[in-house]
Amino acid sequence: MIRLEKRPTPSRTWTLVTPIIAVLLTMIAGGILFAFLGKDPFIVIRTIFWDPLFHPDFAAYSRPQLLVKAGPLILIAIGLSIGFRAGIWNIGAEGQYIIGAICGASVGLAFYPLDAWYVFPLMVIAGAVGGFLWAMIPALLKTKFGTNEILVSLMLVYVAVNELSSVSQGLLRNPDGMGFPGSRNFQQYPAVYNAELISGTGMHWGVLTAFVAVIAAYILLNRHLLGFQIRLTGESPRAARFSGVRPKLLIIICMGISGLTAGLAGIFEVAGPSGQLNTSFAAGYGFTAIIVAFLGRLHPVGILFAGLLLALTYIGGELAQLMLNLPAAAIQVFQGMLLFFLLAMDVFTNFRVRIGKSETV
Repeated sequence: MIRLEKRPTPSRTWTLVTPIIAVLLTMIAGGILFAFLGKDPFIVIRTIFWDPLFHPDFAAYSRPQLLVKAGPLILIAIGLSIGFRAGIWNIGAEGQYIIGAICGASVGLAFYPLDAWYVFPLMVIAGAVGGFLWAMIPALLKTKFGTNEILVSLMLVYVAVNELSSVSQGLLRNPDGMGFPGSRNFQQYPAVYNAELISGTGMHWGVLTAFVAVIAAYILLNRHLLGFQIRLTGESPRAARFSGVRPKLLIIICMGISGLTAGLAGIFEVAGPSGQLNTSFAAGYGFTAIIVAFLGRLHPVGILFAGLLLALTYIGGELAQLMLNLPAAAIQVFQGMLLFFLLAMDVFTNFRVRIGKSETV
């Protein structure tokens, strides 16, 4: 009989190799999926993972896009990982990302067409505050009434999506847009445009902020008392209470940080690569960032590399759709497989496989 036996302590070896195994299994299962769709699995996998970086015709465009796509994923995932390390599950980062973009865009459009240096910083502050306040809704409901932060934060995503649709077609709609939904194009408003800092690299303020967030999260989790309390709460909530950790305050702090980073990602995206607030602005970064956080083992450095990997699947997936006529849904399933295999293989971190009869007392 095959059974699972709980390990006395989580396996460090499995903790390190699980993401690698999950990626390999995703490639295998994805290859089978692509074969059923009538595509050569080797060509599809090569198109997703190799061509965006090294193909002579596409790499010059795709390499800068790697940072453009990875920036919001890393920034959101860093915020989420801090809460996840404490057992606080914010699943609504997509909504906080959208609200951050709406709040920041509202400030920028309120100043239009003023060409002043302080407009963009005010937009960034508004985006961060918007994401923070949206995350405070599930945080306060959790601390005051004991509601489930997973359900509340997730349901608020749908509220945010409808709010996005409303302002895109109403309050923030471009008055010169001939009735089409969507705000003014921020790329045509120099005072607020989040342009590349180094031409041809994809590096803008959002990407730079994501890298700073990685460093800040590493210092917080490893060199600060708050980081110790976060890790202790996640590993042993009972011990954390005895050591003086205030769980309600920790919920507010962790939810607030994750909402703030998601809001920042939203405003940097709408003022830069996206360029416009419209009904199709929500790109799913908030949900994909959950995969990034777990693929990176909730470690800041791991999240950095996981964000780059997921960004590569975004770019490679778009390339596969264009070159191989692959359905967009197939790429989404492929990305979802990564989280599935990661969670499945994670079982072996805490359990070992035993073959034979179980011992009875």
